[in-house]
Order: sequence, then C-alpha cells, then structure tokens
Amino acid sequence: METIDLIKKIKKIEIKTKSISKNVFSGDYHSNFKGKGMAFSEVREYSFGDDIRAIDWNVSARSNSTHIKVFEEERELTVILILDMSASGNFGTLEQRKKDILIEISAILSFAAMQNNDKIGVILFTDTVEKFIPPKKGKKHILRIISELIEFKPQSTKTNIKAPFEFLINTIKKRSIVFVLSDFIDDGYIDSLRIMSKRNDTILIQIYDTFEEYFPNIGLVKVKNLENNTEYLIDSNDKNVNKLIKDNWEYYQNYLNDSLKKSKLDLVKIPTDKDYILPLRNLFKKREKRK
Repeated sequence: METIDLIKKIKKIEIKTKSISKNVFSGDYHSNFKGKGMAFSEVREYSFGDDIRAIDWNVSARSNSTHIKVFEEERELTVILILDMSASGNFGTLEQRKKDILIEISAILSFAAMQNNDKIGVILFTDTVEKFIPPKKGKKHILRIISELIEFKPQSTKTNIKAPFEFLINTIKKRSIVFVLSDFIDDGYIDSLRIMSKRNDTILIQIYDTFEEYFPNIGLVKVKNLENNTEYLIDSNDKNVNKLIKDNWEYYQNYLNDSLKKSKLDLVKIPTDKDYILPLRNLFKKREKRK
C-alpha cells in the first residue's frame, strides 16, 4: 500500500474508532478495568495524624526517628491484544471481512486503554507468533499498532491458537488484561488457555461470518479454503453439503464452549454483518454487574 493511502486509511480508522471509544466505551472500560491494590511509593518522616500502622520500624530504628511507608493506588494496567492474523480472517461474504472488524475493535480497545492511561501491547499470530509489539502508552504507539495491522502480511496462512497463549505465559509476567480476537476455528488450545487465563483477566471476542455457520441455497458455488489454498465446487442446495458445513461449525463451537467451561471466561460473538457496538457494550455491562 502506498504511503499516502496508508496514512488516509489510518486516519479514517482513527477518526471512527477513537470517537466510538471516547463516546461509547470510555466509561464502560474504566469501570471494568481499574487499578487494583496499593503500590509502595516512598518512606518519609512521621507527621502528627499519620496512621501508626504505616510505621516502617526498620527504617525508624536505623535513622533514630519515626518513618512511615507511603502507598499510592496502583493505577497503571497493561492490556494485551492477541490477534488472529491467519488467512481465514480475509473471509467475508457481506459487508466486511473478519479482519476489518478485528482491526476496528483492536483500535477501539487501544484508544480506550489510552484514555485510561494504560499500556497496550499486541501479539499477532497465525500458526506461530509472527509479531510482538511490547506494551507502551500514548497515541503515537496506538497509531503504530493500527498501521501494523493494516500493513501486516503474515508468513503463514494457518492457525494455531495455542501458540500466542504459550508465548504470553513465557513473556509477560505481570498480570494483564488480555483480549483474544479470533474466529476460533481451531482446537487443541484448552489447556494453554486455562493456564494463561489463571494469570490474566482474559476476554474472548469471536469474529465470524454467518456463511461459516450456515450456507444459503444459491446453487453451484466455487469456494476456497484460505488456509490451505484449495478450491472446491459445491452445490449449496445439497443437504449433505449444508450438513457438513453445519457440523464443522458446531464442532469448533463446542470446543470453544468447553474451553469457556474449564476457564470460566467471558465471550462475545460478533458476526461481520452486524454492528459490534452493542455486543461489546453488553459484555462490559455484564462484567460490571458481577462486581
């Protein structure tokens, strides 16, 4: 993509998603993800009225004067976006591709994190982790993330959702807020998801196309498997074909549901032909009610 076209596309996404983030999700995000606990700040001399429970007896003994520990709210959080960049993200039959929705939601979450003064990092994966953008703050960093998502050309077409979970477990030691954006058309990731979610506040966002769930009766259609680059001519009026599509979809949905049961995570499902704002807001509202 030419530089001018890239800048225009980044600006377009920024204007749309920043506005949504500020006007729609700002309060929801902040109420869901607050800094927890108190972090040690400094030691200073005791003043009349200070809580005696905060006295640092070791420092006081060494200095021959009473000192107390000062704590402040541990406000800063780290947000990690785990983003599925496999070839199936290029699928889209109606308004947008799955990848287009993924980029917009990623931008919204990034701007919400910025407004909350949080760090944000990104893991881009296919059947392996292809890129890691370490957590940082600021608008410049977010615009870099958006640019990377638009320009990113994956080395592989396939999917292995377990790979980024294992990478996160070994790379980020601090507890983080983790958003996983994928179509979850994969299996074999239950155990790694369970381990990763024990250490982090994890939310799954499934982005899918309705044709993956049920293919309409429109006669002979040429379809292509984007992950293995094979083409097929199918008769969409054939009941066996639709059963095969339905069974394939249900298999991966059942696997995803089993993952949720074992890890007790939040999941929001977003089809490419529907507005994603309401499902995301409902997710935040549901989490808020549990507090």
